[in-house]
Amino acid sequence: MKKFDVLIIGGGAAGLFAAVHCGRFGKKTAVIEKNDIYGKKLLITGKGRCNVTNNCDVETVMKNIPTNPRFLYSALNGFTSEDTMNFFEWSGVPLKTERGNRVFPESDKSSDIVSALVRECRDADVEFIKDEAVKLIIENETVMGVECKNGEYFCEKLLVATGGKSYPKTGSTGDGYKFAKQAGHTVTEIRPSLVPVVTEEKEPTEMMGLSLKNVALSVLKDNSSKPIFKEQGEMLFTHFGVSGPLVLSASSHIRDVNDGEYKISIDLKPALDEDTLDKRVLRDFTEAKNRDFQNSLGKLLPSKMIPVIVRLSGIDGTKKVNEITREERQDLVKLIKNLTFTIKKFRPVDEAIITSGGVSTKEINPKTMESKITKNLYFAGEVIDCDAYTGGFNLQIAFSTAYAFAVNI
Repeated sequence: MKKFDVLIIGGGAAGLFAAVHCGRFGKKTAVIEKNDIYGKKLLITGKGRCNVTNNCDVETVMKNIPTNPRFLYSALNGFTSEDTMNFFEWSGVPLKTERGNRVFPESDKSSDIVSALVRECRDADVEFIKDEAVKLIIENETVMGVECKNGEYFCEKLLVATGGKSYPKTGSTGDGYKFAKQAGHTVTEIRPSLVPVVTEEKEPTEMMGLSLKNVALSVLKDNSSKPIFKEQGEMLFTHFGVSGPLVLSASSHIRDVNDGEYKISIDLKPALDEDTLDKRVLRDFTEAKNRDFQNSLGKLLPSKMIPVIVRLSGIDGTKKVNEITREERQDLVKLIKNLTFTIKKFRPVDEAIITSGGVSTKEINPKTMESKITKNLYFAGEVIDCDAYTGGFNLQIAFSTAYAFAVNI
């Protein structure tokens, strides 16, 4: 019979981070992982660059967590973004801070982050077990170990750090929810978050592959004039609708998608107000006064977008520029400043970067991450019902909750 001080199910960000510190604190620790490689989801985060944290204070991190931020107060103060940065710098991974205080390895290689975690685990004598956890071994409302496909493993403390249900090819198949329910926990509704969006309109499919930079995107609910989300950055048109950093961030502000309830408004020229943009358009029209309208927008818009804007403007594409009325031109300006699409639905949860929902925070001790229902059972990372916006905040949650577990056992 194999017995450990600490067993950790899941070799991702939270699992490996917890293992490092348990090992350093002298605990006989093992990580059970069903994948051949560790940190599989970490390897693809940030387009393979790994946005490891956000270089900001705890208050800012909290403001970027829409789901149960107060639960994380103790964990985030116990292990801050600065602590995360120090950990990786000391582990031989130089870091850099980019726009929005996003922190990346200087090498732009997520593999450096994973390698550092695995290396630190080995240095702390952590044992790696390649096996698939099937169910928890529970006696008298106390976790004793875990039953795997290839055997049973016993422990004093057990951490579930299996991630959510997004990117199932990386191993995040919702196993942790199954273990939580087995132990008597409530698992809240699982929804995709930081996920691409399907639009009602077909215009985005016509512009498939077109990436826009320095545009402003707003999300409006029920035709309200006050947006629930507004940010400037990058986005992408796809075969189903819209994606890219702005859209992923916006999606986490949308709770339930009902037909026509939410609309996305894109300001293609956020640096120019309507009056300034009108003067710019007028200048372009003056220079191309004998051209057809459809051939006059090359300086203003990407070529792939021009046929869509021409059609939506209601102006005949073959109309000569010098025949376009002031009213038509001003309507064109309004369209460029407010290109609107209706959100039909989210893409499936397996395309989401993270999962919203998970093990109820009411049933977990926020200082230690221990279950309030089953003794010696703990949770860390995405399996808990806490999720954040893009920018490195979700990984910080993983590291902070993992450290809270390790330091408190």
